[in-house]
Amino acid sequence: MRDDDVLAAVRELALALRERAAETEALRRLPDATVKELDETGFFQLLQPRAFGGRAADPAVFYAAVEEIAGACGSTGWVAAVRGVHPWHVALFDPRAQQEVWGLDPRTRIASSYAPTGEVTAADGGFRLSGRWHFSSGCDHARWALLGGLVTDGEGRPVDLRTFLLPRTDYRVDDVWDTVGLRGTGSNDVVVEDAFVPGYRTLGYGPMSALACPGHEVNAEPLYRLPYGAVFTTAISTAMIGVAEGAYASCVETTRRRSGVSYGQKAAEDPFAQVRIARAASDIDASRLQLTRNIADLFAVARLGEEIPMSLRTRTRRDQVLAGERAIGAVDRLTENAGGTPVRGDGSVLQRAWRDVHAARGQAANDVERALVLFGKDALGIDVQDPML
Repeated sequence: MRDDDVLAAVRELALALRERAAETEALRRLPDATVKELDETGFFQLLQPRAFGGRAADPAVFYAAVEEIAGACGSTGWVAAVRGVHPWHVALFDPRAQQEVWGLDPRTRIASSYAPTGEVTAADGGFRLSGRWHFSSGCDHARWALLGGLVTDGEGRPVDLRTFLLPRTDYRVDDVWDTVGLRGTGSNDVVVEDAFVPGYRTLGYGPMSALACPGHEVNAEPLYRLPYGAVFTTAISTAMIGVAEGAYASCVETTRRRSGVSYGQKAAEDPFAQVRIARAASDIDASRLQLTRNIADLFAVARLGEEIPMSLRTRTRRDQVLAGERAIGAVDRLTENAGGTPVRGDGSVLQRAWRDVHAARGQAANDVERALVLFGKDALGIDVQDPML
């Protein structure tokens, strides 16, 4: 199977995902059938290393698949985006950690909660971890989790930000997810009670930013020489653009069919409705083009084995956060176009899209001003240091 065959399989699955969107929201997590069918397309192996049964695909294929999935169901697209990046992240860990995750089952699924909310204590050969981590999307269907944590010195001062990799036997999932938007993502809490994590199952943000990780020893593909701050955040924004694309398609179809009269005109003949549709379409296109260009440029540099310039890293973050902002604006305009229909509690596509993109705005990757400052500093010749670059 080629990488494009995976994308084609995802596109074929889109209709079923769209028809299952209401069920997904009612369950507050992805239906088992959805997870199984996505798994069968090969989607979750796109960014997984070849050494462990993956495809190490061109990232453009992965992001195109995410957009397709999110266009059909926002919650499914969100989980696919986040969970799809996890194999890429684990590929950067010590080969021993990768073997533990994929050695027996190359289709092992991994969840995450990167905010460093737990307590980390140094121990002989590793660390002890305790605490509660929120917003772990799709964690019900995962057997491992990537959890963020701050390593401190003897006086309690933070000295390192790391990700800790734990098997399901070392944590439990607390079902707390009951939200307005992204309801079907099952982003529950992960609870850890004094688990030991060996040092080789941890990875600091410093090596990831420097593109010098222990996993490079076995995964030499250019895909793994991309910055975490680009790969993960672009997945988030791509999912939001996908949701906006689904809302756009629904709005255009509905507007064409609407027989109601507004200001003496049919909905499709209203020039102001036409303008809103045009603006929304332009914002979606502009965002997609920028995200696609940036990933392509990053991948081209990685293929050449050259150092990725800071200007490209900050540009990627600039365009990523603005893509999310545009997605929200596009859905807002499309919702305004629909009159009173979206306010009904009937699970309309536009209503769901509106709730999903506004919920997505709270993700740390979408902190617009913080990311724009990074670009502005670099453009003005000021040194930039940030773990999300």
